Formats: sequence, C-alpha cells, structure tokens
Amino acid sequence: MRSSNPVFTRRGFSRDGGYAGFNAAPQPQTGNPYAGSPSNPYAQPGNPYAQPQAGPHGGAVPPVAPPRAGVMTIDSVVSRTAITLGTVVAAAAVAWITDLPLALGFVFALVALGLGLWQSFKREASPALIMGYAVAEGLFLGTISSAINAVAPGAAMQAVIGTMAVFAGVLFMYKQRIIRVNARFTKFVLAAAVGFLLLSLVNIVVAMIGGGNGLGLRDGGLGILFGIAGIVLGACFLALDFKMVEDGIAYGAPEKESWLAAFGLTLTLVWIYLEFLRLIAILQGD
Repeated sequence: MRSSNPVFTRRGFSRDGGYAGFNAAPQPQTGNPYAGSPSNPYAQPGNPYAQPQAGPHGGAVPPVAPPRAGVMTIDSVVSRTAITLGTVVAAAAVAWITDLPLALGFVFALVALGLGLWQSFKREASPALIMGYAVAEGLFLGTISSAINAVAPGAAMQAVIGTMAVFAGVLFMYKQRIIRVNARFTKFVLAAAVGFLLLSLVNIVVAMIGGGNGLGLRDGGLGILFGIAGIVLGACFLALDFKMVEDGIAYGAPEKESWLAAFGLTLTLVWIYLEFLRLIAILQGD
C-alpha cells in the first residue's frame, strides 16, 4: 500500500471488482499489493496469515490476517492519522494566532509540496518527512484560511464542517458498500484527477499571460461548478484511501504502512478543505 491523494501519484490500488467495505473479504488479485503477486511477502504460500481458512460449512474462505504484533491495524492507522492531522491543525492555529504573512504562507506551501513529493516517491514511509509535511501544510492552511476568513467571515469554520461531513458521508457509504471501489472506479477517478489538474494548470498559465482570472475557473458560476467538482473528486479519493487501508489490514501489511495511510488521508482531507474554502469564498463574494 502506498499513500496518495489527488495531487501525487497514487500507488498500490486493489482491483478486486467487488464491493468495498470494512468487512469485505480480500480477494487475491493482481492489482492488490498484498495479494496475488509472486514477489509479495504477505501472500506467499508459507505465510500463515495469507492461507485460506475453513468456512462455517467446510468451504475455504479468503485469508484474513489475525491480530498480531508488527502489522498494520485499524488502531495504528487511526492513531497515526490523528497525530498527522493534529499536527496540521496545531500548526494552522499557530499561523492564525500569530497572523503569519500570506507571502510566508505560500513559502510553506512550497515546502509542503516538496516534502509531500519526496515522501510520495519514497519506497518506504518516513515519519519525519510526513510530520515535516504536516507542519508546513498546517502553517500554509493557517495563513490562507485567515486571509480568506477576513474577506469571507466564517469561511474557515464552514470549510472545516464541510470537510468533516464529506469524510463521514464517504466513510458511511463505503462501510455500507454503497460505493463500489474497483478497477473501473479507480481508472475513472485517476482520469478525472488528471483532467482537473491540467485545467487548473492551464487556468494559472492563462492568468499569468493574459492577466485577470484566466479561464474563470476560480470565480463566478464556472468557479462554483469547478469547486464542487473538486470536492466530489476529493470524496472519490477518500474512498480509494479507505480501500487501501482495508487491503493493508486484511493482508498483514507492516505497521509502518500506517504512516503512509495517514499521509494519504491527510493529503486528501487537505484537498477537500481547500476546495471548500475556495467555494465558500466564491459564494460569499457573489
């Protein structure tokens, strides 16, 4: 399992073609990083945690790794995510309270981008890199939130509430198997993310060359539609993050992978928060 978000390369998706829920049985398919691959240490014949077990009627059931030390669990993912998000929130609060200059906030945004890319392309999780990213990202979020909140009072709190609502809604639909995470879903989300980012890049280039608001993707009616699309895209990536966590737990991924899960969830939640913040600013500015 590798952490991911709409900005960085997503690695290691499961493509089992079925419904995805926290109680879904893992399927040993080629696309799953913890099953079906000859080089996968978590799904080898000698691995007692990847062996078929007898079902209630004598039939074999897919392998589910029992609790054991040194492996990824839902508790380890939750604790690492709480640490990472807590650091982001604490750094954002510091930036807000100290009224950090917006220009300095963008410097921290570049630092966060660099650290995030560095971790995204590393083969293993680096808690130091992830925490460094969390601090830099939090400082940026604090400055940009304060600046937008000054011209659109209440925007920051509304964005937080909106982000929490999206997280809870996607988690509920995922657990209830309303959202089906399979190969087709993954390809669609990745293609949509590429298109979204390319449009954003073109909008920035046009704005730099011709001045004004570029293609108008960040204000007015078109900006509202683009903001909603960004939030929906972030919600889809949340579902992919949940699937990756589920697969890592089911196939006995190393405990260190919990940091990558926390990293991916944090990146996605930051994405959703920023899109909410931008959307609310547009709506209040109309």
